[in-house]
Amino acid sequence: MGWFVKAFTNYVGFQGRARRREFWFYTLVVVVIMGVLSTLFPGDTFYYSASGSFSFHYSPSPIVAVAQLVFLLPSLAVSVRRLHDTGRSGWWVLIGLIPIVGAIVLIVFFCQDSVAANQHGPNPKVDLWKTGG
Repeated sequence: MGWFVKAFTNYVGFQGRARRREFWFYTLVVVVIMGVLSTLFPGDTFYYSASGSFSFHYSPSPIVAVAQLVFLLPSLAVSVRRLHDTGRSGWWVLIGLIPIVGAIVLIVFFCQDSVAANQHGPNPKVDLWKTGG
Protein backbone atom coordinates (compact mmCIF):
# COMPACT_ATOMS: atom_id res chain seq x y z
CA MET A 1 0.00 0.00 0.00
CA GLY A 2 3.01 2.27 0.53
CA TRP A 3 3.73 2.43 -3.21
CA PHE A 4 0.15 3.56 -3.87
CA VAL A 5 0.38 6.26 -1.20
CA LYS A 6 3.74 7.42 -2.56
CA ALA A 7 2.37 7.74 -6.10
CA PHE A 8 -0.93 9.29 -5.00
CA THR A 9 0.62 11.91 -2.71
CA ASN A 10 3.01 12.92 -5.50
CA TYR A 11 0.00 13.64 -7.72
CA VAL A 12 1.47 16.74 -9.35
CA GLY A 13 5.05 15.48 -9.50
CA PHE A 14 5.79 15.15 -13.18
CA GLN A 15 9.55 15.41 -12.63
CA GLY A 16 11.69 12.52 -11.55
CA ARG A 17 11.29 8.80 -11.98
CA ALA A 18 8.95 6.03 -10.85
CA ARG A 19 10.06 2.44 -10.55
CA ARG A 20 8.00 -0.37 -12.02
CA ARG A 21 6.87 -1.40 -8.55
CA GLU A 22 5.51 2.06 -7.74
CA PHE A 23 3.71 2.30 -11.08
CA TRP A 24 2.19 -1.20 -11.11
CA PHE A 25 1.11 -1.23 -7.45
CA TYR A 26 -0.53 2.17 -7.94
CA THR A 27 -2.25 0.89 -11.09
CA LEU A 28 -3.42 -2.29 -9.34
CA VAL A 29 -4.97 -0.37 -6.44
CA VAL A 30 -6.72 2.07 -8.79
CA VAL A 31 -8.13 -0.78 -10.90
CA VAL A 32 -9.41 -2.59 -7.80
CA ILE A 33 -10.96 0.58 -6.33
CA MET A 34 -12.61 1.49 -9.64
CA GLY A 35 -13.84 -2.09 -10.10
CA VAL A 36 -15.42 -2.13 -6.64
CA LEU A 37 -17.00 1.31 -7.12
CA SER A 38 -18.31 0.39 -10.57
CA THR A 39 -19.85 -2.79 -9.14
CA LEU A 40 -21.42 -1.06 -6.15
CA PHE A 41 -22.58 2.00 -8.09
CA PRO A 42 -23.31 0.91 -11.67
CA GLY A 43 -23.92 3.56 -14.25
CA ASP A 44 -26.58 3.78 -16.90
CA THR A 45 -26.31 1.93 -20.17
CA PHE A 46 -28.25 3.15 -23.16
CA TYR A 47 -28.85 1.40 -26.44
CA TYR A 48 -30.04 3.54 -29.31
CA SER A 49 -31.72 2.18 -32.37
CA ALA A 50 -32.79 4.66 -34.96
CA SER A 51 -33.14 4.00 -38.66
CA GLY A 52 -31.76 0.51 -38.25
CA SER A 53 -28.58 1.70 -36.53
CA PHE A 54 -27.39 0.46 -33.18
CA SER A 55 -25.08 2.23 -30.75
CA PHE A 56 -24.03 1.88 -27.15
CA HIS A 57 -23.61 4.59 -24.55
CA TYR A 58 -22.38 4.20 -20.98
CA SER A 59 -22.79 6.89 -18.37
CA PRO A 60 -20.95 6.26 -15.08
CA SER A 61 -22.63 6.93 -11.77
CA PRO A 62 -21.69 10.26 -10.14
CA ILE A 63 -19.56 8.47 -7.52
CA VAL A 64 -17.58 6.60 -10.18
CA ALA A 65 -17.20 9.79 -12.24
CA VAL A 66 -15.78 11.66 -9.22
CA ALA A 67 -13.38 8.78 -8.51
CA GLN A 68 -12.22 8.88 -12.14
CA LEU A 69 -11.49 12.58 -11.80
CA VAL A 70 -9.67 12.05 -8.48
CA PHE A 71 -7.38 9.43 -10.03
CA LEU A 72 -6.81 11.25 -13.34
CA LEU A 73 -3.96 13.58 -12.36
CA PRO A 74 -2.06 11.11 -10.12
CA SER A 75 -2.33 8.44 -12.84
CA LEU A 76 -1.00 10.81 -15.46
CA ALA A 77 1.86 11.92 -13.19
CA VAL A 78 2.97 8.39 -12.26
CA SER A 79 2.80 7.39 -15.95
CA VAL A 80 5.03 10.30 -16.95
CA ARG A 81 7.51 9.46 -14.17
CA ARG A 82 7.50 5.81 -15.27
CA LEU A 83 8.32 6.87 -18.83
CA HIS A 84 11.13 9.06 -17.45
CA ASP A 85 12.50 5.99 -15.67
CA THR A 86 12.75 4.16 -19.00
CA GLY A 87 14.65 7.10 -20.51
CA ARG A 88 11.72 8.51 -22.48
CA SER A 89 10.03 11.87 -22.54
CA GLY A 90 6.78 12.15 -20.63
CA TRP A 91 5.11 13.28 -23.84
CA TRP A 92 5.07 9.62 -24.91
CA VAL A 93 2.01 9.27 -22.68
CA LEU A 94 0.04 10.94 -25.50
CA ILE A 95 0.52 7.86 -27.68
CA GLY A 96 -2.13 6.28 -25.46
CA LEU A 97 -4.69 8.40 -27.31
CA ILE A 98 -4.28 6.11 -30.33
CA PRO A 99 -6.82 3.30 -29.83
CA ILE A 100 -5.40 -0.18 -29.07
CA VAL A 101 -1.93 0.40 -30.57
CA GLY A 102 -1.18 3.28 -28.19
CA ALA A 103 -2.16 1.24 -25.15
CA ILE A 104 0.01 -1.69 -26.28
CA VAL A 105 3.02 0.58 -26.85
CA LEU A 106 2.61 2.18 -23.40
CA ILE A 107 2.31 -1.20 -21.68
CA VAL A 108 5.54 -2.32 -23.35
CA PHE A 109 7.26 0.89 -22.23
CA PHE A 110 5.90 0.60 -18.68
CA CYS A 111 7.19 -2.98 -18.40
CA GLN A 112 10.76 -2.09 -19.34
CA ASP A 113 13.47 -1.95 -16.69
CA SER A 114 15.01 1.23 -15.33
CA VAL A 115 17.88 2.69 -17.28
CA ALA A 116 21.00 4.14 -15.72
CA ALA A 117 21.01 7.73 -14.52
CA ASN A 118 19.48 10.03 -17.11
CA GLN A 119 18.28 13.63 -17.46
CA HIS A 120 15.37 12.84 -15.11
CA GLY A 121 17.57 11.75 -12.22
CA PRO A 122 19.60 8.84 -10.87
CA ASN A 123 18.44 5.26 -11.19
CA PRO A 124 15.98 4.74 -8.29
CA LYS A 125 17.05 1.11 -7.93
CA VAL A 126 20.64 2.15 -7.27
CA ASP A 127 19.50 4.73 -4.70
CA LEU A 128 17.46 2.11 -2.84
CA TRP A 129 20.38 -0.32 -2.90
CA LYS A 130 22.78 2.27 -1.46
CA THR A 131 20.39 3.35 1.30
CA GLY A 132 19.35 -0.17 2.22
CA GLY A 133 15.69 0.51 1.32
